[in-house]
Amino acid sequence: MASEEKEVQQRAAVNPGELAVPEVLPLLPLQGFVFYPGMGFPLQVASPTSRALVDDALLGRRLIGLVPVRTEQQDDSALHAEDFYRVGVVGYVHKINKEQNLYQILVSGTRKFAIESIVQETPYLRARVHEVPMDTVAATENRQIEALLFNIKSQFKKLVAATELPQELVSTADSLDNPFYVAYLVASQLHLKLPAEQEILEIEPLEELLRRVAAELHRRMETVQMSQQLQDTMKKDMDKRQREFYLRQQLAAIRKELGEDEDDKAELRELREKIEAKRLPEHARAAADRELGRLERISPASPEYSIARSYLDWILDLPWLESSPEALDLDKARSDLDADHSGLEKIKKRILEFLAVRKLKADLHGPILCFVGPPGVGKTSLGQSIARTLGRNFVRIALGGVHDEAEIRGHRRTYVGALPGRIIASLKKAGSNNPVFLLDEVDKLAHDYHGDPSSALLEVLDPEQNATFTDHYLAMEFDLSRVMFIATANVLDAIPGPLRDRMEIVELSGYTRDEKATIAQKHLVPKQLAIHGLDHGELVIRDEAVLELIDFYTREAGVRGLEREIAALCRGAAAKIAGGHRDSLAIGAEEVSGYLGPQRFIPEMKTRTWGPGLATGLAWTPVGGEILFIESSKMPGSGRLSLTGKLGEVMKESANAALTYIRAHAEMLGLDPHMFADIDLHVHVPEGAIPKDGPSAGLAMVASLYSALSGASVRQDLAMTGEITLRGDILAVGGISEKVLAALRAGIRELVLPPPNEKDVMEIPAEIRKDVTCHYLHTIREALDILFTDAPFKTETK
Repeated sequence: MASEEKEVQQRAAVNPGELAVPEVLPLLPLQGFVFYPGMGFPLQVASPTSRALVDDALLGRRLIGLVPVRTEQQDDSALHAEDFYRVGVVGYVHKINKEQNLYQILVSGTRKFAIESIVQETPYLRARVHEVPMDTVAATENRQIEALLFNIKSQFKKLVAATELPQELVSTADSLDNPFYVAYLVASQLHLKLPAEQEILEIEPLEELLRRVAAELHRRMETVQMSQQLQDTMKKDMDKRQREFYLRQQLAAIRKELGEDEDDKAELRELREKIEAKRLPEHARAAADRELGRLERISPASPEYSIARSYLDWILDLPWLESSPEALDLDKARSDLDADHSGLEKIKKRILEFLAVRKLKADLHGPILCFVGPPGVGKTSLGQSIARTLGRNFVRIALGGVHDEAEIRGHRRTYVGALPGRIIASLKKAGSNNPVFLLDEVDKLAHDYHGDPSSALLEVLDPEQNATFTDHYLAMEFDLSRVMFIATANVLDAIPGPLRDRMEIVELSGYTRDEKATIAQKHLVPKQLAIHGLDHGELVIRDEAVLELIDFYTREAGVRGLEREIAALCRGAAAKIAGGHRDSLAIGAEEVSGYLGPQRFIPEMKTRTWGPGLATGLAWTPVGGEILFIESSKMPGSGRLSLTGKLGEVMKESANAALTYIRAHAEMLGLDPHMFADIDLHVHVPEGAIPKDGPSAGLAMVASLYSALSGASVRQDLAMTGEITLRGDILAVGGISEKVLAALRAGIRELVLPPPNEKDVMEIPAEIRKDVTCHYLHTIREALDILFTDAPFKTETK
């Protein structure tokens, strides 16, 4: 049959013009493939309709129409005209071999035709057709066609060499003179889908046909090359694995010969004994057994062995069920807290309340406290004191600058070098499942494309969820409900809302002068003497020296700077003692400048030249409260208001609201309403390099502007704070405790505050409140009565 097929191919290729296309052709449907001109191969005809068509063709000119059908049909008699494609190929039947219910015919394709209409439907389809020309006259003169043919033949040669196609196809393509036949021969070997093959058959211009076949051939070559690359890669991987397996077998034999194999088995036995002895919850024990089973199957030389061993070590090192015994002696807890920290009564009261409830209910979930306050007020050391009071282990987790969610939850074990997050790592360090965790600087968490760590903390800090906390590395639940979490922050607003909602906020204000002195003598001085190798017999820092440091060498809400200055005194004294000084050193207020130089901070109240236009406000900053001087001045002009001092938008709005109030109530305040059109006003807040914002300076703005306009001076011994409205009301502001302490540090003992802030003042310790007089005033008019001793509206009243 192969020799017959070759004979048909040669005949069809050599004499294609001898067979003319008749006007009417019987249509033999082709299922799933396209017959191209110049091709010749055997076909199987099974259906009765098609067998009748072949029988009739053999009686005539042996010409049949070979047309693909759009959809596969089991029965040719069910086909209709719309089921056929429009273009087909005239086939010449060379031979026939008849078997029972099956014809095998040898057919060659000659020319293309297009169907015009169906002229007969039974017993088979016959159609009126016309020939589709295959013009090759211009091919010899077209350089583009010549180049395309050369490219197709060369690429087809590479395809045959790279695949299992017969080599004879290359010589057949080279021997064909008709470029159409070359294109159809190549297209028939590209394994295209039926619609694409039919599109190639229907293309009439030769150049367009060659370009389409060249493109499909190029695409087929890329697929073959990619397949070869994949096979080469897989072969290399397989060879590498086989080599590794062989080397491991050799290594195992060597280790066994040296006796090291027994060491590995001993290590696995030791791990199994640890798992048996370790108290583990059921899910953790199942994971440990599963991982140990993997270790037993993995060669110790494999990289996976160390990964599995590390994971198993983490499971065994974590305190799943180990707890620290708690000390619930309330009297001792109170004395320990008083010994460690001076003041902070509100926080001590909250801790003692927790201990009391814990004593009554042992399974109480750990609270989540958040200490908010300026730096240096003892937030971190307070967490250590709480842990010591409770008898629990203490772990500090620094969150400042953490920007990756995996820092909290860990990395999955699929990553190289994966480790658990800080929560699980800190539990391992603590050695118990009920430590005190100090989440330091929670307001300084960052977030970027790695994720938002504050979102990962939501589950950790929620008492209803943290009993099932899941670290990505462990991939199983760990109960955090017995952990007592304490967070610290400098600024409450910087903590995300959902995270802040899960914590109990406890605010710490700054220390007073007396509290700082007590802390210094009780804690800081002994600590620094021990650090510098001194004792009380060699160096005595008197109380007046400590007060000198507080008043003239530090300006802060906490005591961190004070401790640095005490350390500087100790260093200076240590240098003298090491240099041969024999007598005991005593440092008083007069000796401080000899060690630290001249005074660094002079009270601002002493540096101000008081007069009209100056008012003292109170401000809150992240490092504590500050007094704020507001200056106003008037000059000839056209009614403009200038604002300087690096003020924020809210503070600028407060200045405009203050001026609007004064202008609206000018007659009541004893001012000429027409004066504003002829003057300019300038409001300045000193320390212009420091950004300032917020509404709490509104009342001070009114006092300063009115003082400049009326010529009356604001009382120098009085400070004020409060937001204002255009109707003249004074509204509540925040940071009252810090502002009160700032006023006391500046020597001011009388304050004007909004009435709603009276509750905030009552939270300040009584020993601080007794040193200050507060006026709670509802309106600006009431405040002006107290702020000015001699003003135009008072003169008119008299």
